[in-house]
Amino acid sequence: MQLRLIAVDKLRTAYVAAACADFRKRLMPYFNYDEIEVRVAHGGDPDIAKGEEAERILKHVRRDDRVWLLERTGISFSSSDLAREMEKISHDGTSRLTFVVAGTYGADASLLERADVQWSLSPLTFLHEWTRAIVLEQLYRAAKISRNEPYHH
Repeated sequence: MQLRLIAVDKLRTAYVAAACADFRKRLMPYFNYDEIEVRVAHGGDPDIAKGEEAERILKHVRRDDRVWLLERTGISFSSSDLAREMEKISHDGTSRLTFVVAGTYGADASLLERADVQWSLSPLTFLHEWTRAIVLEQLYRAAKISRNEPYHH
C-alpha cells in the first residue's frame, strides 16, 4: 500500500524538517511513501483561504484514495489501534492511503466531506509542521508494531 501526505505549505523550521526527513527514511522499508506540499492561500478571509487550499489538495486525491484528514475534533487512536487500522486498510484492497494536513484556518467543508476518517492526534492544537512530524513518527511506529519489531513499548 502506498502512503501519501498532502500538506499546506512547506516545512520551514530546520529541526522539524530534519525530524520529518529522518522518519521518511525510516518509513521507506515498510511503505511506498510520498509527500505533496500545496501553496498556502494568502488573504484575509479564512473561508476563501480554506476553499482555495482545499481545491489545491483535492487535485492530488484520486477517487479510489482512502483519505484521512488530520482534524483536532476527529477520532483518536492509540498507536496499537492505528497499526491495526492500517493493517485492515492494507488488506482491503486500498492502493493508497492519503493523509491531509490542512492550512492555518483548518479544513474546508469539501475536505471534511471527502475524508473517510477525520483523525485527531490530540484535542490540543499543534503547529502544522509538528503535525506532519508526529504523523510520520506514528506511521513508522505503526509499521513497527504491525511487524512485532522493537520500537514500541
